[in-house]
Amino acid sequence: MNVENKVLPTAKALPGPNYKWWVVGMLWFICFFNYADRMAVNAVSTELQDEYKFTDEQIGLIISSFMWIYAITAPLAGQVGDRFNRKVLILGGLFVWSVVTAATAYCSKVWHFVFVRGSEGLGETFYFPATMSLVSDYHTKKTRSRAMGLHQTSVYAGTIGGTTLAGYLAELYDWRSPFIVFGICGMVLGVVLMLFLREPGRNEAERLESGAAADEVDPKAIPLRRFLGELLHTPSALLLVAAFFGANSVGLVFLSWMPKYLKDNFEMSLTMAGFSSSFYLQVASIIGSVIGGVLADRARLLHPGGRILTQSLGALLGIPFIYLSGLATDVVNLVMYLTLFGLAKGIYDANIWASMYDVVHPSRRATMLGLANMIGWFGAGCGTFGIGVATTRLNITMGQALASTSVIYAVVAILLLVAGLAFAPRDIRRAATAADAEAAALTH
Repeated sequence: MNVENKVLPTAKALPGPNYKWWVVGMLWFICFFNYADRMAVNAVSTELQDEYKFTDEQIGLIISSFMWIYAITAPLAGQVGDRFNRKVLILGGLFVWSVVTAATAYCSKVWHFVFVRGSEGLGETFYFPATMSLVSDYHTKKTRSRAMGLHQTSVYAGTIGGTTLAGYLAELYDWRSPFIVFGICGMVLGVVLMLFLREPGRNEAERLESGAAADEVDPKAIPLRRFLGELLHTPSALLLVAAFFGANSVGLVFLSWMPKYLKDNFEMSLTMAGFSSSFYLQVASIIGSVIGGVLADRARLLHPGGRILTQSLGALLGIPFIYLSGLATDVVNLVMYLTLFGLAKGIYDANIWASMYDVVHPSRRATMLGLANMIGWFGAGCGTFGIGVATTRLNITMGQALASTSVIYAVVAILLLVAGLAFAPRDIRRAATAADAEAAALTH
């Protein structure tokens, strides 16, 4: 191994072959705070109810406001990510959402929390389209699922850290302290990573793999209207987005309401409820994400829809454990079901973006992710708010509401099976042909 590959190069240095994994590592820490910041409010929801007398419906509105603004602005974030420097978008977004997170500590009314949570959604919406596009330009289909699967583990770690640390700091000081701590840490991280994160060329990894020069002219982004027209003729992509709508709504219902469910039904402290609601599920998801990434990279070499079929496997495995989690009457069984659900969820999550990138042109990747985020997080907001409405106005327990979401996961599994088997082979061939044709045109 060369000496230069043993150390992290600066952003301006030519990267060695190991730099693509350094990129995943740097983005991992940004994504950790991306999720820790957004999840902290879930851990302190009972404190807000005690201090300000908020109802479940109001808490649901506060939590969902992030998701809805995140969803509404996601298509714009996708278009911006395909047109502008992604390093600037990623680090700029980190600074914005870190400032807003710190400002949460000064809220005292429902509309205050709705405003700052919505503002945080606006800041964070630029992160994933730009980041996944950037990662895909460092990793070809041989390592893309593994890279994105490893990055996905930061989502789980950030969820654990956000809920557990927020609960602990709220108990040690007050509910405001975690927001100030997370905000300051995010701003410091942004300053450090400005020195080392490098912006690659669009489709750089595939160019280098094929022997082309990395500094060739980038493929041009296209207008959103044209992209939508292409998408309507790509059924596998449409099914993947629909599946993400369902899977994300279930995942966020569990993340948003489980801390309160544990505290209210099992008499846990804030710290223990935050820890138990996230640790077992998310650690299992880390393992599942790594497994899912490895399985999908291998499955992709055997079948064009291999990544999508790997996702369907994860969804199928998760159905019974979602149902049983809502019906559990003791902590031991609940933890076991959450852990097994988390393992299945990780297999699905590892391939969300890699599957979509298989069926769309490289210059549309950020736009595709932005559109998917809009649909998926709109579903998450509706599901989270709907649970609050159901438990406030209807004769439905939180456990019954959680168990009922297993039906959604069953639909997700069916959509993915259809996409992977019926439509993915044709759509992947067409995307690859279009990319090759455009690359040939740009070289002449």
